[in-house]
Amino acid sequence: MAAKFLGEPSKVVTGSYDRTLKIWDLRSKACIETKFAGSSCNDLVTSDGAGSTIISGHFDQRIRFWDTRAESSSNDILLEGKVTSLDLSRDANYLLSCVRDDTVKLIDLRMKKIVGSFSADGFKVGFDWTRAVFSPDGQYIAVGSADGSVFIWSIATNAIETILKEHTTGVTAVSWHPHGTYLASVDRAKTVTVWGDHV
Repeated sequence: MAAKFLGEPSKVVTGSYDRTLKIWDLRSKACIETKFAGSSCNDLVTSDGAGSTIISGHFDQRIRFWDTRAESSSNDILLEGKVTSLDLSRDANYLLSCVRDDTVKLIDLRMKKIVGSFSADGFKVGFDWTRAVFSPDGQYIAVGSADGSVFIWSIATNAIETILKEHTTGVTAVSWHPHGTYLASVDRAKTVTVWGDHV
């Protein structure tokens, strides 16, 4: 299940396990549109300020692109595993997708093509809701692994920058401080670790 504001403070788009995306008007507290995706939605992002483009990640291994003015999606991207999360770069040109085949994919939204794939020995996507994220400067990606490690890759070199080890159970989500100086990670045992300047 995921929810994001859609271009204006009074509209929200949600994706859920009932295989739909719904657009809600917060003023009237009502669903104003339903889009049928055909697969459970695990995450979504809105890729423009006007709120006309929605990108959703699904359990059927597809990333779907939606124009809010159209009924169906177009230009789907098929991956090799369930999509567990999506993250949009600050310039909205790139999309990060965490996938259950133990990879993180970098997609150029201008071409709607995969331009990078990140994987490593020991890295395993442990959950259907594992979150991968861009660093605030867009130079790195971070994601938790099933063994409790946090992997950080350089986007420019496709190389591991560092592996952070502190958790004893699988890491489900990570989040960068807006200035990039700290990274927080949370594991299945509900333990949060805050990491200092590490890259």
